[in-house]
Amino acid sequence: MSNSNSAANPYAEWFEQLRAEYGDQLSQMPLPDGLPEHLHTLVLLRDEEAITLMLKLAWQFGAQAGFAAGQSQNEQPTPPRRSNVQA
Repeated sequence: MSNSNSAANPYAEWFEQLRAEYGDQLSQMPLPDGLPEHLHTLVLLRDEEAITLMLKLAWQFGAQAGFAAGQSQNEQPTPPRRSNVQA
């Protein structure tokens, strides 16, 4: 299923490319019990804030996993830089 916005939005285009490449494989991947139903409810309620939070968490967890995998491949991992920024 292609989205007409994909030509104007690089993320939509990238998503459609990933869906075409990995969609069949990922359709076999189970999600935790209750998650598909919860997401469906959020979509029906048009709870964009909750859906966006789920996407942000997934993006963050994926980035952390990718960083950890990259670090484990390095022979001498570079420690994280200290920041002087305070919250």
